[in-house]
Amino acid sequence: MGEIVVVRDGSGPEVLLVHGGAGPRTTWGALAALSDRWTLAYVHRRGYPPSPPPKERQDFEVDALDLAPLLVGRPHVVAHSYGVLGTLIAAAAAPHSVRSLTLIEPPLNYLVPGDSEAARLERIGDAVLTHGMDADPAELREFLRVAGAPIGDGPLPEAVVAGVRRAHGARPTSEARPRLDAIRDAGVPVLVASGDHVAALERICDALAEALGAQRSVHPGAGHFVAAAPGFAEQLETFLRTSVTRRGSSSR
Repeated sequence: MGEIVVVRDGSGPEVLLVHGGAGPRTTWGALAALSDRWTLAYVHRRGYPPSPPPKERQDFEVDALDLAPLLVGRPHVVAHSYGVLGTLIAAAAAPHSVRSLTLIEPPLNYLVPGDSEAARLERIGDAVLTHGMDADPAELREFLRVAGAPIGDGPLPEAVVAGVRRAHGARPTSEARPRLDAIRDAGVPVLVASGDHVAALERICDALAEALGAQRSVHPGAGHFVAAAPGFAEQLETFLRTSVTRRGSSSR
C-alpha cells in the first residue's frame, strides 16, 4: 500500500501527532509554537494527502500497522478522535516504545456501558461511517456538530461533504477494543483530554483515564478540536516534560 507520510517541524524530542477525521492542519495548527522546543511529527493517515489512499477503507487496525514503525524512536504520541484507536492498538503492542500518550476525545463508547447518550453517539457515528452522505440527515448533522465540523442550517460546506465521503465505509468505531491493560501495566504516562462540549464524551474520557491510570484534563472553548482550546498547549507541554521524569524513574 505504500508508507504513510510524516512531516516533521522543529527541534527537540519528537512528538508524534496522529489526527482523526480532520486533517493534521485543522487538528494540530494551534500547537505550531511548540516546534521551538519539540519536533512535531505530523502523521498523515491514509487517505489524507500526501499519504496514499487506503487499499479498501479507513481502518484503525491499518492505522496501527502504519504507526508501529514510527514508534522505534520512542516518541511522545498525541492522538485525536478516530486516530486514538490505532494509536492505542500500536501502543499496546509495544508499550515501551512510547514515552507518553496524550489521548483526546476518542470514540470508545464501550467504556461506559449502560450510558444511553454514549450508545447514541456510537450508533450515529457508525451510521455515518457506514452510509456517508446517505445517512439520516438529522443524525448526520448531529454527528458533524459533535465532531466539530463548521456547519450551519443551510447546505453542508463542500469541505465537510468531502470529509464525510472520505470517511464513508470506514471501519466502525464500535469494533475497537484496544488492550488498555497492556498500556497501564507498562506504566506508560497518559493524559486524557476533552473539551467539555458533550457530556457523554466527558464520561467516556473519565472512564478511559480510570482504565489507564491517566491524568485527566478538560479544556473548553474549541469543541472537539481540544488542541486549539485555551490552555491546552501549555498543559500538554507540562505533561510532556514531567512524563519524561516519571517514566525514567519508574524504569529504574
